[in-house]
Amino acid sequence: MRRQILTSTTALVLLLGAGNAYAGMDEAKSFLDKEIGDLSTLSRADQEKEMQWFIDAAKPFAGMEIKVVSETIATHSYESQVLAPAFSAITGIKVTHDTIQEGDVVEKIQTQMQTGQNLYDGWVNDSDLIGTHWRYQQVRNLTDWMAGEGKDVTDPMLDVDDFIGKSFTTAPDSKLYQLPDQQFANLYWFRYDWFNDEKNKADFKAKYGYDLGVPVNWSAYEDIAEFFTGREIDGKKVFGHMDYGKKDPSLGWRFTDAWLSMAGNGDKGIPNGKPVDEWGIKVDENSRPVGSCVARGGDTNGPASVYAIQKYLDWLKAYAPPEAQGMTFSESGPVPSQGAVAQQIFWYTAFTADMAKPGLPVVNDDGTPKWRVAPSPHGVYWKDGMKLGYQDAGSWTLLKSTPTDRAKAAWLYAQFVVSKTVDVKKSHVGLTFIRDSTIHDKSFTERAPKLGGLIEFYRSPARVQWTPTGTNVPDYPKLAQLWWQNIGDASSGAKSAQEAMDALCADQEKVLERLEKSGVQGDIGPKMAEEHDLDYWNKEAVSKGNLAPQLKVENEKDKPITVNYDELVKSWQK
Repeated sequence: MRRQILTSTTALVLLLGAGNAYAGMDEAKSFLDKEIGDLSTLSRADQEKEMQWFIDAAKPFAGMEIKVVSETIATHSYESQVLAPAFSAITGIKVTHDTIQEGDVVEKIQTQMQTGQNLYDGWVNDSDLIGTHWRYQQVRNLTDWMAGEGKDVTDPMLDVDDFIGKSFTTAPDSKLYQLPDQQFANLYWFRYDWFNDEKNKADFKAKYGYDLGVPVNWSAYEDIAEFFTGREIDGKKVFGHMDYGKKDPSLGWRFTDAWLSMAGNGDKGIPNGKPVDEWGIKVDENSRPVGSCVARGGDTNGPASVYAIQKYLDWLKAYAPPEAQGMTFSESGPVPSQGAVAQQIFWYTAFTADMAKPGLPVVNDDGTPKWRVAPSPHGVYWKDGMKLGYQDAGSWTLLKSTPTDRAKAAWLYAQFVVSKTVDVKKSHVGLTFIRDSTIHDKSFTERAPKLGGLIEFYRSPARVQWTPTGTNVPDYPKLAQLWWQNIGDASSGAKSAQEAMDALCADQEKVLERLEKSGVQGDIGPKMAEEHDLDYWNKEAVSKGNLAPQLKVENEKDKPITVNYDELVKSWQK
């Protein structure tokens, strides 16, 4: 099976040939034979049935040339290089699927929204923009589209309820605005072999008085980081933590990707805290943002947020390789695979395939990993019922400024690349799961031992606590850029954690105030609250059964707790 997954698709692309004028079932069967094989949750008969539907639905658009865009990750490269030419050959719709940097995708979709110029016919746009899309109403809501204007081009076998990220792309009006194409989470990563080494276990127990294991809370993570930093393993000194700190746009993702929620910022609620979310933005009963700073009932500069930033700073300085301070996201990513890092609290599962390559210092001779992934530990302010981390959900988005016929053709392509026919194979390439049926496919049961716990996590009940940015954020492009600029001041030492978060929440409120003044988002746009002190807003929150903003905890180093990884996995299976 492994060999089949990695088979070169060059011959397939040449065979299908995007310029082939004879689109139809022969091309579809060729694609199924050479690319999909038995890697599908559908039988071969149902695969052909789904392909026939695409062929028939695409006939009115035969010969049309469309352009779609996504960020550059392995999943989208596969779509661009393999699935787009296959779709073109099968349907006669010529698709150009561009892959560009994530920041460029956000910038370009913002440009199309502002100018109305149709830059692309379809977008794989992060679901982090759900609050933006719902409030500006510049994208087609897919619930109405599939039942109305786009009904004739909506796959009867699509099965929207099979998508595990559907709740991320549904707005407070209960409408689906985006359809997930790929997802990956931020999890805890650790050296399973080192954690099970008898001497390491004995030395840790002797020093800290409890068992070395997967940390449940930040206190345990901190102890483990201290224990491994400077310890000699296999003849070299190792580090107990990895992160990055360069003042760069990628530093913003490090924090908007739900770092504060792990600490305990915001309120309880899945997929996002309400009324205060993990960005610290508070909304009223009508989902209108009312503030970001504690002075307006927000939590961006509250004790939980400041604690989150301070721990990030302390751990980066004390337990990570010295060069990490000057690294960006992309530079830091490969470091754990080099074999000198014991654990990483904030690790994107998009790195799984690269971290599992044979021959790496972190991979055994038999191809199994020396590492595992597990749920992230939480901070002292975290309570049961809160989200625990981030899940990226790049999702198909159709702008209203795209002409209807072009939007229909793009929607056909979007459904093709997320179809049940294609999804298992695509998921083996990119490991970015979107369908429940795919996660439970037997091929992933077979492959699971080589993926370090990724499959076990996605099959577990814990999965629902990892969610993207939610609907409290009214303008993601404008607000997200403020994070790296302000937190970068703390990372560089120019400001304290408190000063950086004070500046960040003030900057966020300037954007909220401009949106309120403009009235551009109507009756679901911001409506700023009056200012009061922390005690006032905490009492108001508690009186309504909420949490945020929480008061400062006197002892932020709570009792450390760890669990045995193997027992944790068994508990999921029960």
